[in-house]
Amino acid sequence: MMNDMQTNAIRFNNGAAYERYMGKWSQLAGATFLDWLSPEPTRQWLDVGCGNGAFTELLIERCSPASVHGIDPSGEQLAYARGRPALRTAQFRVGDAMALPYPDATFDLAVMPLVIFFVPDPARGIVEMGRVVRPGGTVAAYAWDMPGGGFPYEMLLAEIRGLGIAVPAPPSPDASRMNVMQDLWAGAGLVEIETRGIDVRRTFADFADFWETALGAPSVGPTLATMADDDLATLKTRVRDRLPADASGRITYDARANAVKGQVPKLRAANAH
Repeated sequence: MMNDMQTNAIRFNNGAAYERYMGKWSQLAGATFLDWLSPEPTRQWLDVGCGNGAFTELLIERCSPASVHGIDPSGEQLAYARGRPALRTAQFRVGDAMALPYPDATFDLAVMPLVIFFVPDPARGIVEMGRVVRPGGTVAAYAWDMPGGGFPYEMLLAEIRGLGIAVPAPPSPDASRMNVMQDLWAGAGLVEIETRGIDVRRTFADFADFWETALGAPSVGPTLATMADDDLATLKTRVRDRLPADASGRITYDARANAVKGQVPKLRAANAH
Protein backbone atom coordinates (compact mmCIF):
# COMPACT_ATOMS: atom_id res chain seq x y z
CA MET A 1 0.00 0.00 0.00
CA MET A 2 2.89 2.28 0.36
CA ASN A 3 5.40 3.43 -2.19
CA ASP A 4 8.54 4.19 -0.24
CA MET A 5 9.87 7.73 -0.42
CA GLN A 6 13.06 6.50 -2.03
CA THR A 7 11.62 5.02 -5.22
CA ASN A 8 10.43 6.91 -8.28
CA ALA A 9 9.31 3.86 -10.25
CA ILE A 10 5.85 3.37 -8.75
CA ARG A 11 3.93 6.10 -6.95
CA PHE A 12 0.44 5.83 -5.49
CA ASN A 13 -1.08 9.30 -5.51
CA ASN A 14 -4.71 8.65 -6.46
CA GLY A 15 -6.67 7.27 -3.53
CA ALA A 16 -9.86 6.57 -5.47
CA ALA A 17 -8.06 4.72 -8.27
CA TYR A 18 -6.07 2.77 -5.70
CA GLU A 19 -9.25 1.79 -3.89
CA ARG A 20 -10.61 0.08 -7.01
CA TYR A 21 -7.29 -1.29 -8.23
CA MET A 22 -5.74 -2.60 -5.00
CA GLY A 23 -7.78 -1.55 -1.97
CA LYS A 24 -10.36 -4.28 -2.57
CA TRP A 25 -7.65 -6.93 -2.95
CA SER A 26 -5.96 -5.63 0.20
CA GLN A 27 -9.12 -6.03 2.22
CA LEU A 28 -9.71 -9.54 0.91
CA ALA A 29 -6.25 -10.63 2.05
CA GLY A 30 -6.35 -8.40 5.11
CA ALA A 31 -9.43 -10.10 6.54
CA THR A 32 -7.63 -13.46 6.64
CA PHE A 33 -4.48 -11.77 7.94
CA LEU A 34 -6.29 -10.13 10.87
CA ASP A 35 -8.11 -13.35 11.74
CA TRP A 36 -4.71 -15.04 11.84
CA LEU A 37 -3.24 -12.35 14.11
CA SER A 38 -6.27 -12.73 16.41
CA PRO A 39 -5.34 -9.60 18.37
CA GLU A 40 -6.81 -8.61 21.70
CA PRO A 41 -9.13 -5.58 21.59
CA THR A 42 -8.20 -2.09 22.81
CA ARG A 43 -4.64 -2.34 21.53
CA GLN A 44 -2.56 0.50 20.07
CA TRP A 45 -1.76 -0.09 16.39
CA LEU A 46 0.64 1.30 13.81
CA ASP A 47 -0.18 0.75 10.13
CA VAL A 48 3.06 1.16 8.18
CA GLY A 49 2.31 2.06 4.57
CA CYS A 50 -1.36 2.68 5.25
CA GLY A 51 -1.90 4.25 1.83
CA ASN A 52 -5.51 5.29 1.28
CA GLY A 53 -6.69 3.54 4.43
CA ALA A 54 -8.29 0.44 2.89
CA PHE A 55 -6.62 -1.93 5.35
CA THR A 56 -6.78 0.60 8.19
CA GLU A 57 -10.55 0.71 7.84
CA LEU A 58 -10.72 -3.08 8.01
CA LEU A 59 -8.50 -3.07 11.09
CA ILE A 60 -10.80 -0.67 12.93
CA GLU A 61 -13.93 -2.59 11.93
CA ARG A 62 -12.60 -5.99 13.02
CA CYS A 63 -10.16 -5.39 15.88
CA SER A 64 -11.67 -2.73 18.18
CA PRO A 65 -8.35 -0.92 18.63
CA ALA A 66 -7.74 1.66 21.34
CA SER A 67 -5.87 3.80 18.82
CA VAL A 68 -4.57 3.60 15.27
CA HIS A 69 -1.71 5.52 13.71
CA GLY A 70 -0.97 5.31 10.00
CA ILE A 71 2.11 6.41 8.10
CA ASP A 72 2.69 6.71 4.36
CA PRO A 73 4.89 8.83 2.06
CA SER A 74 1.93 9.95 -0.08
CA GLY A 75 0.03 12.96 1.17
CA GLU A 76 -2.59 12.37 -1.51
CA GLN A 77 -3.23 8.85 -0.27
CA LEU A 78 -3.48 10.05 3.31
CA ALA A 79 -5.97 12.73 2.29
CA TYR A 80 -8.20 9.98 0.91
CA ALA A 81 -7.76 7.96 4.12
CA ARG A 82 -8.77 10.94 6.28
CA GLY A 83 -11.98 11.19 4.26
CA ARG A 84 -13.15 7.72 5.28
CA PRO A 85 -15.84 8.06 7.97
CA ALA A 86 -14.53 4.97 9.80
CA LEU A 87 -11.09 6.57 10.15
CA ARG A 88 -12.09 9.81 11.85
CA THR A 89 -10.21 8.85 15.02
CA ALA A 90 -7.11 7.49 13.28
CA GLN A 91 -3.97 9.63 13.26
CA PHE A 92 -2.09 9.84 9.97
CA ARG A 93 1.24 11.37 9.05
CA VAL A 94 3.59 11.45 6.10
CA GLY A 95 6.73 9.42 6.76
CA ASP A 96 9.23 6.77 5.75
CA ALA A 97 9.04 3.09 6.69
CA MET A 98 12.81 3.04 7.22
CA ALA A 99 12.75 5.92 9.72
CA LEU A 100 9.52 5.75 11.68
CA PRO A 101 8.83 9.05 13.47
CA TYR A 102 7.78 7.48 16.76
CA PRO A 103 9.53 6.83 20.09
CA ASP A 104 10.63 3.35 21.13
CA ALA A 105 7.98 0.99 22.52
CA THR A 106 4.99 3.14 21.51
CA PHE A 107 2.62 0.52 20.04
CA ASP A 108 1.26 -2.93 20.84
CA LEU A 109 1.20 -3.99 17.19
CA ALA A 110 2.85 -2.74 14.01
CA VAL A 111 1.59 -4.09 10.68
CA MET A 112 2.86 -3.61 7.14
CA PRO A 113 0.15 -4.41 4.56
CA LEU A 114 1.34 -4.95 0.97
CA VAL A 115 4.38 -2.76 1.52
CA ILE A 116 7.54 -4.74 2.17
CA PHE A 117 8.48 -5.05 -1.53
CA PHE A 118 8.38 -1.26 -1.84
CA VAL A 119 10.91 -0.68 0.93
CA PRO A 120 14.45 -0.29 -0.50
CA ASP A 121 15.98 -1.73 2.69
CA PRO A 122 13.38 -4.15 4.08
CA ALA A 123 15.62 -5.28 6.96
CA ARG A 124 15.86 -1.71 8.20
CA GLY A 125 12.10 -1.30 7.96
CA ILE A 126 11.46 -4.39 10.08
CA VAL A 127 14.00 -3.29 12.69
CA GLU A 128 12.17 0.04 12.85
CA MET A 129 8.83 -1.70 13.38
CA GLY A 130 10.35 -3.75 16.18
CA ARG A 131 11.80 -0.61 17.76
CA VAL A 132 8.44 1.16 18.04
CA VAL A 133 6.59 -1.90 19.41
CA ARG A 134 6.55 -2.68 23.12
CA PRO A 135 8.20 -5.84 24.50
CA GLY A 136 5.78 -8.72 23.97
CA GLY A 137 4.04 -6.86 21.14
CA THR A 138 3.53 -8.05 17.58
CA VAL A 139 5.22 -7.12 14.31
CA ALA A 140 3.45 -8.53 11.25
CA ALA A 141 3.06 -8.11 7.51
CA TYR A 142 1.50 -9.60 4.43
CA ALA A 143 2.66 -9.11 0.87
CA TRP A 144 1.80 -10.47 -2.54
CA ASP A 145 4.07 -13.38 -3.45
CA MET A 146 5.79 -11.42 -6.24
CA PRO A 147 8.39 -14.01 -7.32
CA GLY A 148 5.77 -16.77 -7.08
CA GLY A 149 3.32 -15.01 -9.39
CA GLY A 150 0.89 -14.16 -6.59
CA PHE A 151 0.48 -10.49 -7.53
CA PRO A 152 -3.17 -9.96 -8.62
CA TYR A 153 -2.25 -8.39 -11.98
CA GLU A 154 0.83 -10.48 -12.74
CA MET A 155 -0.81 -12.03 -15.79
CA LEU A 156 -1.37 -8.58 -17.30
CA LEU A 157 2.18 -7.47 -16.49
CA ALA A 158 3.57 -10.67 -18.03
CA GLU A 159 1.68 -10.00 -21.26
CA ILE A 160 3.01 -6.43 -21.38
CA ARG A 161 6.56 -7.69 -20.86
CA GLY A 162 5.91 -10.29 -23.54
CA LEU A 163 5.49 -7.43 -26.02
CA GLY A 164 8.96 -6.21 -25.13
CA ILE A 165 7.68 -3.32 -23.03
CA ALA A 166 9.26 -2.64 -19.65
CA VAL A 167 6.97 -2.32 -16.65
CA PRO A 168 8.02 -0.43 -13.49
CA ALA A 169 8.78 -2.82 -10.64
CA PRO A 170 9.11 -2.39 -6.87
CA PRO A 171 12.67 -2.26 -5.52
CA SER A 172 12.52 -5.34 -3.27
CA PRO A 173 10.26 -8.04 -4.77
CA ASP A 174 12.25 -10.88 -3.18
CA ALA A 175 11.29 -9.57 0.27
CA SER A 176 7.83 -11.05 -0.31
CA ARG A 177 9.18 -14.61 -0.42
CA MET A 178 8.05 -16.62 2.60
CA ASN A 179 11.56 -17.70 3.61
CA VAL A 180 12.95 -14.18 3.13
CA MET A 181 10.23 -12.69 5.31
CA GLN A 182 10.98 -15.24 8.01
CA ASP A 183 14.69 -14.39 7.84
CA LEU A 184 13.96 -10.66 8.01
CA TRP A 185 11.90 -11.13 11.17
CA ALA A 186 14.59 -13.30 12.76
CA GLY A 187 17.28 -10.83 11.72
CA ALA A 188 15.38 -8.05 13.46
CA GLY A 189 15.53 -10.01 16.72
CA LEU A 190 11.86 -10.97 16.74
CA VAL A 191 10.75 -14.26 18.28
CA GLU A 192 7.82 -16.70 18.08
CA ILE A 193 7.86 -16.21 14.30
CA GLU A 194 5.10 -17.79 12.22
CA THR A 195 4.29 -17.63 8.51
CA ARG A 196 1.34 -18.59 6.33
CA GLY A 197 0.02 -18.22 2.80
CA ILE A 198 -3.19 -16.33 2.06
CA ASP A 199 -5.20 -17.17 -1.06
CA VAL A 200 -7.88 -14.73 -2.19
CA ARG A 201 -10.33 -14.54 -5.07
CA ARG A 202 -11.98 -11.53 -6.68
CA THR A 203 -14.73 -11.27 -9.27
CA PHE A 204 -15.03 -8.50 -11.86
CA ALA A 205 -18.34 -7.73 -13.54
CA ASP A 206 -16.84 -8.25 -17.00
CA PHE A 207 -13.64 -7.67 -18.96
CA ALA A 208 -14.29 -3.94 -19.20
CA ASP A 209 -14.50 -3.76 -15.41
CA PHE A 210 -11.18 -5.60 -15.09
CA TRP A 211 -9.49 -3.44 -17.72
CA GLU A 212 -10.64 -0.13 -16.27
CA THR A 213 -9.60 -1.30 -12.82
CA ALA A 214 -6.13 -2.28 -14.02
CA LEU A 215 -5.67 1.13 -15.63
CA GLY A 216 -5.61 2.58 -12.12
CA ALA A 217 -2.31 0.82 -11.43
CA PRO A 218 0.67 3.20 -11.43
CA SER A 219 2.71 0.42 -13.00
CA VAL A 220 0.16 -0.17 -15.77
CA GLY A 221 -1.80 2.97 -16.66
CA PRO A 222 1.16 5.16 -17.70
CA THR A 223 2.71 2.22 -19.57
CA LEU A 224 -0.45 1.54 -21.59
CA ALA A 225 -0.80 5.24 -22.37
CA THR A 226 2.48 5.14 -24.30
CA MET A 227 1.71 2.00 -26.31
CA ALA A 228 0.94 2.04 -30.02
CA ASP A 229 -2.69 1.29 -30.90
CA ASP A 230 -1.81 -2.03 -32.54
CA ASP A 231 0.19 -3.18 -29.54
CA LEU A 232 -2.60 -2.16 -27.20
CA ALA A 233 -5.18 -4.08 -29.24
CA THR A 234 -2.92 -7.14 -29.22
CA LEU A 235 -2.45 -6.86 -25.48
CA LYS A 236 -6.18 -6.62 -24.79
CA THR A 237 -6.85 -9.68 -26.94
CA ARG A 238 -4.18 -11.72 -25.18
CA VAL A 239 -5.36 -10.69 -21.73
CA ARG A 240 -9.00 -11.35 -22.58
CA ASP A 241 -8.07 -14.84 -23.80
CA ARG A 242 -6.38 -15.57 -20.45
CA LEU A 243 -9.37 -14.40 -18.42
CA PRO A 244 -12.24 -16.72 -19.23
CA ALA A 245 -15.63 -15.33 -18.31
CA ASP A 246 -18.60 -17.22 -16.94
CA ALA A 247 -22.03 -17.28 -18.60
CA SER A 248 -22.79 -13.83 -17.19
CA GLY A 249 -19.53 -12.36 -18.41
CA ARG A 250 -17.99 -12.18 -14.96
CA ILE A 251 -14.27 -12.78 -14.53
CA THR A 252 -12.97 -14.46 -11.38
CA TYR A 253 -9.37 -15.25 -10.56
CA ASP A 254 -7.02 -15.75 -7.62
CA ALA A 255 -4.06 -14.05 -6.02
CA ARG A 256 -1.71 -15.19 -3.25
CA ALA A 257 0.01 -13.37 -0.43
CA ASN A 258 2.57 -14.46 2.13
CA ALA A 259 2.21 -13.39 5.75
CA VAL A 260 4.55 -13.32 8.74
CA LYS A 261 4.25 -12.38 12.39
CA GLY A 262 6.60 -12.30 15.35
CA GLN A 263 6.94 -10.87 18.81
CA VAL A 264 9.30 -8.31 20.27
CA PRO A 265 11.17 -10.16 23.03
CA LYS A 266 9.66 -9.49 26.44
CA LEU A 267 13.14 -9.02 27.90
CA ARG A 268 14.74 -6.81 25.32
CA ALA A 269 18.47 -6.38 25.67
CA ALA A 270 19.45 -2.97 27.00
CA ASN A 271 21.77 -2.36 24.05
CA ALA A 272 19.41 -3.70 21.36
CA HIS A 273 18.91 -0.28 19.83
